[in-house]
Amino acid sequence: MTGSKNYKLLGQILLWWAAWFLVTVPLTDGFAFPDFMIRRIIVTFIGIALVVVVNEKYLLPKLYFKKKPILFIFGAMALLFFTVLLLFHEVWPWAEDISKFPVHRDGGNRRRPILLSMKWMARTLPFLIAWLGNTLIEISRYANRKEKEAIRLDKERLETELKFLKSQINPHFLFNALNNIYSLSIVQAPQTPDSVMQLSEILRYMVYDANEEKVALSNEVNYIENFVNLVLLKDSQGMDVKLNLHINHPNYMIAPLLFIPFVENAFKHSKIEDQLNGFIRINFETQENKIMLNVVNSLPKQAYTVDKVGGVGLENIKKRLHLLYPGNLHDLNIVKTEDEFRVNLKLIVR
Repeated sequence: MTGSKNYKLLGQILLWWAAWFLVTVPLTDGFAFPDFMIRRIIVTFIGIALVVVVNEKYLLPKLYFKKKPILFIFGAMALLFFTVLLLFHEVWPWAEDISKFPVHRDGGNRRRPILLSMKWMARTLPFLIAWLGNTLIEISRYANRKEKEAIRLDKERLETELKFLKSQINPHFLFNALNNIYSLSIVQAPQTPDSVMQLSEILRYMVYDANEEKVALSNEVNYIENFVNLVLLKDSQGMDVKLNLHINHPNYMIAPLLFIPFVENAFKHSKIEDQLNGFIRINFETQENKIMLNVVNSLPKQAYTVDKVGGVGLENIKKRLHLLYPGNLHDLNIVKTEDEFRVNLKLIVR
């Protein structure tokens, strides 16, 4: 990694030196004075290398990326000033030679390069260009790294959210489902094999399919059907539960386990065992580029569970929706009244 950074640093030094060389030499007629240009090329290369290294190793990471722009500007000005002062100071044996541009003699007339009247600008210009170019490139790279890091963190957060969601569903639901299937097996009920198959499909979905980034809507709906059927094993005649499915686009691809928290919470908090007042209504519908879920459940007069309605599971799914379907790609409306809890979710499928 360090070697790669050093190569990139050397590449920038060569880039800005080459830019200076290709522009300056023709303007100053440097090819006519090879000795002068060789000395100037060496000194300029040293100066550009100094500016780029100090800027990239200290000024940018210690000042600019630490939100100290004023100190960064003053530091850059000081760097350029001392670079020119250091390289062109009269103590050096080459200082006098490279400080004066050679001139042509043509019939007694002198032709001086255009940069001769701007000696200090001519000295500073290659280092200024190198500093500006290096700064722009590194700021661009820094922004790109930050964007990639943000994407990576979002992805890790999504994976954590999904694992947490799965861990919430598994113990609560599986314990009840196994108890219900066990009760069926005791009395040798004919629906026992189908119930075992439904539980198997749920486990397969949660262990394998739910680890994918996207799943077919039909798989998610099948998961919900199996979930409802297994819950109803306990008392299918007495529970007022209606599941209406109008899935015209089963192949829509969605993030897994988006809808089950709403269904699970409906069963958890509705006191569906109350044959007089308990009810659950689940409606699933698809339209062109849209998926709509409506879940309505009764609320008992007094809470019978230590968990508040719409607990951690719903908060978790809200976060996932904001991350996976940002902005107007989803619309979640949750309304709680004295007697019922209503969830309306609309997803835009792209």
